[in-house]
Amino acid sequence: MSSTTIDTVLAQAAAGPPSIYIQEGFLWNQQDAYLFDIDGTLLRSRDRIHYESFFESVRAVMGHELVLDGVTLSGNTDPGILYDAFRLAELDPEHWQPMLADVLEHMRTTVAAQRAQMNLQKMPGVDEMLAYLHSKGAALGIGTGNLESIGWLKLEVLGVRHWFTFGGFADNFPVRADMIADAAKQARNLKGADATVCVVGDTPFDIKAAKANQLPTIAVATGHYSFEELMQHQPEVCVSTLAALQAQAVKTTL
Repeated sequence: MSSTTIDTVLAQAAAGPPSIYIQEGFLWNQQDAYLFDIDGTLLRSRDRIHYESFFESVRAVMGHELVLDGVTLSGNTDPGILYDAFRLAELDPEHWQPMLADVLEHMRTTVAAQRAQMNLQKMPGVDEMLAYLHSKGAALGIGTGNLESIGWLKLEVLGVRHWFTFGGFADNFPVRADMIADAAKQARNLKGADATVCVVGDTPFDIKAAKANQLPTIAVATGHYSFEELMQHQPEVCVSTLAALQAQAVKTTL
């Protein structure tokens, strides 16, 4: 999603009354653990470092020009994006599978080398929401399609890394639901076998991955999908921004 488009989304969210849906009976702020998506949920990238690393890495390792036309990026995983691109290009798996690990490692090093050039912006209400949930004793984790080193790097540059004690990443999980399952397992190792775990994300794929693991979702319309589009997938909570949800929580305690 271009920074111009994201600016438009956030400007529209700020201009009008906030949109908030909370399923009756769902205590969104009393879960034991939360799994936060990164891109579109916690931050936006005004640079193209991560995106360009796909092309640079495939070119360097495989000598192949990657084409992402027709590939779903938002809500996908880094390995999943490559899988889909190679499949659409009708590349023989015997050609690319032996080199996939090297491509992913090249992506990690390429992004890390450009840390100083990263231009990231927090989504509205991120600091307040993380502080609020932490104050309630919740375990805060990551559930992202990013490779682990890239995800943590983004959070370090953004200044929110210290809130998170664990994370589910895509290094070994090209399917998002499998990554969420791994992150939920980590959460329950921390908070107990019966701990309630909630997914926070900005795409229908976050909602689907949560439902595949019998987990509730807080859907945030700060990415590529609108409030109305997210609502079609029946999340337990849907909000225009985390700031709007945080304001609602403060209001109900007054």
